[in-house]
Amino acid sequence: MIKKRNIFLSIILFLSVFQCTDKFDPGITQVPSGGGNISDTLYIQQKPVWKGFNQPEDMIIGKDGFLYICDTGNDRIVMMDIAGHTLGYSKTIKHPTSITQDFKKDLFVCAQFDTLINSENITYDAVYQIEMVPAGHLINNANIIRLLPKTSFDFSKPERKFTGICTFYDNSIYVARQGITNSGTSDPDNSIRVFRRKGFKDNDRLPFIEPEGTGLISANGITSLTAFNNRSYDILVTLVGNNSFKVQWLNYIASGINEGKYSNRLDVSTDMMQIGKFAQPVDACVDRANNIYIADAEKDSVFKFNSFGDEQQSFGGADMFDSPQAVAHFDRTLYVLDKNNNRIVRFILSTETN
Repeated sequence: MIKKRNIFLSIILFLSVFQCTDKFDPGITQVPSGGGNISDTLYIQQKPVWKGFNQPEDMIIGKDGFLYICDTGNDRIVMMDIAGHTLGYSKTIKHPTSITQDFKKDLFVCAQFDTLINSENITYDAVYQIEMVPAGHLINNANIIRLLPKTSFDFSKPERKFTGICTFYDNSIYVARQGITNSGTSDPDNSIRVFRRKGFKDNDRLPFIEPEGTGLISANGITSLTAFNNRSYDILVTLVGNNSFKVQWLNYIASGINEGKYSNRLDVSTDMMQIGKFAQPVDACVDRANNIYIADAEKDSVFKFNSFGDEQQSFGGADMFDSPQAVAHFDRTLYVLDKNNNRIVRFILSTETN
């Protein structure tokens, strides 16, 4: 009798825990094709879903613990706390697409601006700094400074696009750039630019990264840059250009004072390096255990890999997402920016609910 009563109480407890959440089982929902070690772990969606955006394209959880969203269609950055409360909006910043924060707590954004040149209105991609510290961390009051373009040569290249940005432990900044001029030049459009790093001049190009490479160590169509949570210059690069390996972990190897180069960190036999694994990877994030999360806009899916490149719990599909553009991870919670549904969706693994 006692045994039956315990079973009945267990059922009631199970139902009460899950009545306010939606379950997603990678073994049942639409799972990204291509194999990999998909476990039976459940993804539990947290409620409510956070809405109120217009075609958002990037999101981070900053060094200060706040969320910053590129609300692209509304030409602004939205600041939220991790409970989902909106804390403010930036001044107008046209078409923001990528964002990062340094350890000084300033924000850096890839966006656009319009200007008149010879009576012609021209739109340029730009990199902006949002000065949060002088504004007392009130984003509504923060000044926005344009960092790029800044030279006459920059203004001669309106076709250049800034597509990704990240910061490191020493407040160095990497900016990914795309364009159409990539051969016969010492300054190819497809490149990663360096700012503030000791040993580099501002806007130096990272060496030994192929602008149109179809294999490893490539800048062919970079869509995002992600730094790791440690004192290294390692980066995750997502690419949509003609490349066999559309997500790459570039490992920085120091070879002398202020010198070094990048090599591929993962063996090409790992799940993350599998040819055809991704269709349109647009963002990545890393949790405290160095697990890697990838948002694939075309597959409407989120992939998870451990630090060895082995696939873990991946999930998604058109019934769940419509062009997920960004992922972020904080305190066991995975945040997914679901662009065409204009929302942020949060998930917790069932193994981490206790």
